[in-house]
Amino acid sequence: MNTANLQLKGLIMAMASICEAIVDKQLLTRGEIDAALSKAQKAIEEDDDHELSGANLAAILFPIRVLQLAGESNRKGEEATFSDYAKRVGKLS
Repeated sequence: MNTANLQLKGLIMAMASICEAIVDKQLLTRGEIDAALSKAQKAIEEDDDHELSGANLAAILFPIRVLQLAGESNRKGEEATFSDYAKRVGKLS
C-alpha cells in the first residue's frame, strides 16, 4: 500500500477518536458533528470549479463517510476497524 494511504488511514481513525472525545467531553453533540460532516460533504458535492470524475469525487468524500460511519457505530456501541468502515463506504458508493 502507498505510504500516503497509510498516513491517511491513521489520520482518519485519529479524527474519529477525536470526534468521540469531543462528544464525550460535551463540547459538541454527535448531531453537531454529523451536521459539520454533512456540510463538508455538501460543499464538496456542490463545488462547480472542478469537474471531477465519479471515482475522484468518491475518493474525496471517503474520509468524511468513514467519519460519519464511525460516529454512527459509536452511537450504537459498536466497534469497527478501518477495514470495516472502508467496506461499508464501498457498499454505499
